[in-house]
Amino acid sequence: MSASTRPLANDVFLRALRREPVPYTPVWLMRQAGRYLPEYNATRARAGSFLALAKTPALATEVTLQPLDRFPLDAAILFSDILTVPDAMGLGLYFAEGEGPRFERTTADEASIAALAVPDMARLRYVFDAVASIRTALAGRVPLIGFSGSPFTLACYMIEGGGSGADFATVRKLAYARPDLMQRIIDVNAEAVALYLDAQIAAGADAVMVFDTWGGLLSAAAYRRWSLASMRAVLQRLRPGPGGRAIPTIVFTKGGGQWLDDIAACGAAAVGLDWTVDLAAARQRVGSRVALQGNLDPLVLLTDPATVAREAAAVVEAAGPAPGHIFNLGHGIQPTTPPEHVGVLVETVHRRSRALLAGA
Repeated sequence: MSASTRPLANDVFLRALRREPVPYTPVWLMRQAGRYLPEYNATRARAGSFLALAKTPALATEVTLQPLDRFPLDAAILFSDILTVPDAMGLGLYFAEGEGPRFERTTADEASIAALAVPDMARLRYVFDAVASIRTALAGRVPLIGFSGSPFTLACYMIEGGGSGADFATVRKLAYARPDLMQRIIDVNAEAVALYLDAQIAAGADAVMVFDTWGGLLSAAAYRRWSLASMRAVLQRLRPGPGGRAIPTIVFTKGGGQWLDDIAACGAAAVGLDWTVDLAAARQRVGSRVALQGNLDPLVLLTDPATVAREAAAVVEAAGPAPGHIFNLGHGIQPTTPPEHVGVLVETVHRRSRALLAGA
């Protein structure tokens, strides 16, 4: 039996995405394979750089599985980066020490935007090879999540050339002054992201997630035009997985809680929530339409075991017993997180949710 057809030993995450009854709340963590794990740091040192690690399928497989070997997590997520797509467009991705991701070239003027094109997916073969390798290595243990940045979030980095202090003023000014140029970038990105996620699905991803890290910076009207509409376009373009199976999708806009109803109507199976959202209220509003994912503040993991257990249990209780909740952080895990605190978190979520659901 091939890896792509092997039944899953643990499909609780996928059942929760479909809002089906589950014996406990599934849990996975954004950036669950990362710098808080000493084994990850050792593998990264062997690779020589973050990009070398991400672009070597065997090493990407190794680090993807590392957190699963420590904790009974309910899903694996591909180890990669959201900026692989613009890198494949020829923008020259690199990582500056202490500054995060940077591009050698930007798409901030009329000429560069006109020249922008959807990349040949062959340039991203290392990602799809990693998905296939991880799927094989998992051997049906848990589902595998593929992902991409949202068209708008990718545009932020492409226009600014980097993180820009997280306000992306150039991006927002361009959207107001030259909406035609912004639309061109967004349209190219949406087509590229759809093709990219399709290829991950074909390689074996069981679910895919769109990370809209910077959509929350926009005004309500701008969010709906530049971020939400483009994510909807991506979801509409996705094809079924191998054998015609439907592949569940997750969208996550950091800072997007005020647009929850709109996001819930975009076509995704689940909506990720950051820690500023009232989870109980969100479940009452949209929980019967979509699954919800989240939403513990990542800084809770920097406290102490008792606090971690208390706050994790509070999230489980806020979600309640109705089907359709996946436990996660409200954003990525912090690099200084003690691994033992993650162990407390996962154990608490599983134990507390089992008790809650058994009594429902």
